[in-house]
Amino acid sequence: MRILLTADPIIPVPPIGYGGIERIVDALLRYFRAAGHEVALLAHPDSTSPADRRFSWPDLRLDSSVATARNALALRRAVREFRPDVVHSFSRLAYLLPVLATRQPVVMSYQRHTGGRQVAWGARLGGRTLRFTGCSDFIAAMGRAAGGQWTGIANFIELDKLAFVPAVPADAPLVFLSRLDDIKGPDIAIAIARAAGRRLILAGNRAEQGPQRVFFDREIDPHLGRDGIEWIGEVDDVRKNALLGSAAALLVPIRWDEPFGIVFAEALACGTPVITCPRGATPEIVEPGRTGFLIDSVASGVAAVARLGELHRVDCRRAAEAQFTVATAAARYLELYASLQP
Repeated sequence: MRILLTADPIIPVPPIGYGGIERIVDALLRYFRAAGHEVALLAHPDSTSPADRRFSWPDLRLDSSVATARNALALRRAVREFRPDVVHSFSRLAYLLPVLATRQPVVMSYQRHTGGRQVAWGARLGGRTLRFTGCSDFIAAMGRAAGGQWTGIANFIELDKLAFVPAVPADAPLVFLSRLDDIKGPDIAIAIARAAGRRLILAGNRAEQGPQRVFFDREIDPHLGRDGIEWIGEVDDVRKNALLGSAAALLVPIRWDEPFGIVFAEALACGTPVITCPRGATPEIVEPGRTGFLIDSVASGVAAVARLGELHRVDCRRAAEAQFTVATAAARYLELYASLQP
């Protein structure tokens, strides 16, 4: 099969640093090629993913109607030159408009909250040759309300890059790994750790200005260096692997509807249970009493920490292996591609 993958023009594929969607596109590309498919990539001009054919967006801006038009024409040219059996877009729906009108088979994937008029118009224009996917059933359900045919296909992790740790010491710390914004609940994590009498390592970047910096200065900074609460800043993949593997649990008590939350799957791959809130896609990732706990207050968080000894780290790893691998996601995408063929 000939597959054209697209990613937004912001970050190269694969990314040098942060870039969750770009990592997913790169992993799918490599998997499809290894399975014998011919794969082209339309992405940032600095992309190095080993595609059979690479195309570049001519305009890297996202907030310009001129840029949108230029990139839409670039996608149409790539389709004409590569002649794919399917276009799989992880970029902007607007870039697809000239292609949808031709009845080219297209899969449009969403990694964020979605819905609204743009999706409704896209569904109407694409008709039977367009399918939407969400990175979770939660996102697919959100999009389905606007129209079109939607499938939830979970995001994935690359298991070979995450080491399974079968056991940790009794005094292993709790770990918060995410951006230190209010919607991620770092202040709630601190309150839980202090009430449970456990060490907490906070890893992630903070805002340098604006309301989120005010939140950090008011709710996080006063606790650092006290009662076992430590902030180590942003971590790279190597340090993330070691940090998750050494944790008693990943504690990220979110205040928003998480579209997926790849860090939760990464923790499970390391054998580390997850404590979070039942918002967005988290109930699709965490099985309460087996791979972690879903909480709704500081008190229930403290109770969850007290029950960590009931969980088995091997169950966490097995859940990641069964649900969140590139092979699992790629098989579902290939099935979707095949359903669109004449």
